[in-house]
Amino acid sequence: MGAPSHGRLLGIPGRWLSLVASIFDMAIYPTLFVAYLVRLFPWFGTGYRGVTVGVTVVAVCAAMNIGGVKVVGATSFWLLLALSAPFAIIVFLAPLHHGALARAVTVPSGSHVGIIGGVLVAMWNYMGWDNASTIAAEVDQPQRTYPRAMIATVVLVAISYVLPVAAVWTTRLNPSAWETGSWADIAGMLGGPLLRIGLVIGGMLSAFGMFNALVMSYSRLPYAMALDGMLPRIFARRVGKTNAPWVSIIVLAAGWALCLGLGFERLITIDILIYGASLVLEFAALVVLRITEPHLPRPFKVPGGVFGAIFLGIFPTLLLIFSVVSSDREQIFGMNSLWFGAILVLAGFVAYALDQLLHRKRAAQAQDSISD
Repeated sequence: MGAPSHGRLLGIPGRWLSLVASIFDMAIYPTLFVAYLVRLFPWFGTGYRGVTVGVTVVAVCAAMNIGGVKVVGATSFWLLLALSAPFAIIVFLAPLHHGALARAVTVPSGSHVGIIGGVLVAMWNYMGWDNASTIAAEVDQPQRTYPRAMIATVVLVAISYVLPVAAVWTTRLNPSAWETGSWADIAGMLGGPLLRIGLVIGGMLSAFGMFNALVMSYSRLPYAMALDGMLPRIFARRVGKTNAPWVSIIVLAAGWALCLGLGFERLITIDILIYGASLVLEFAALVVLRITEPHLPRPFKVPGGVFGAIFLGIFPTLLLIFSVVSSDREQIFGMNSLWFGAILVLAGFVAYALDQLLHRKRAAQAQDSISD
């Protein structure tokens, strides 16, 4: 049974944008891995050494995901514990050093991110919740498991962000000391070299774990698109034992590796621009399907009828529009970021049209061979 036509029309650019955004989003995590590694071993910050490490992270996580969902889940749990320990120590130690870092000498931040960039980074930290839906078929009782897991995760994410920052705030550390990877220096000032090393390792493990888990969800997107005829059928090939979509994983891994040299801030800007557009389309699809297909079976349903569907998307859409307008002056590969995003949107329609044209051609050839 096919999807409703309205949902399909909105789903074509939406899925394409999600797929393209994942290329830039996923390159952020190996970039963070290298940023923490350089804090411990500056040698990796010269030449192509950092990119080589990033490519290695991509390759290892791709191989683990081909190994199956259970391998990824178990690894992510232990990496979470390893990451949390150094931050828990910082939360304990910082109040004991009240005001002690007010005159601390720190390396000036080399970041050029302003308030707009800070908003974009905050948005990036809390985006991506819809990715969990791509592995629903591999989760036991997703209708019951997902809502509970997402509520618990939102609480844990908020606590993990707010508590360490609030604790360090009590030390009166100069805000100019903060930049990508600066938690390592803060840990060193509070707990000495051992805590600094522990936090660097924790940051690396966090980036590795996040990337490893997201490979699982993002790789199912081209697989689903192939099943719906939006991508070539080769993307639907899976490993017999683990059911992992190995072609999708390998192709996406190549794309992630190619974006590793863009830098953290640039990757954030591109990711928010493209992924935000896909989210707006998801909100629009929710409203359109609620109007045109009111009786469609829905394992997950937003309460409140049409009004509830509209209300759900108003504030996120306004925030995403703000981010797009604010990044208007950003240059990506020598062109305006809005034009860059528009080109990627149009590329999705072109790719879909070409795939459908080839599909019809193959179908016509198959029909001719049957007739002969």
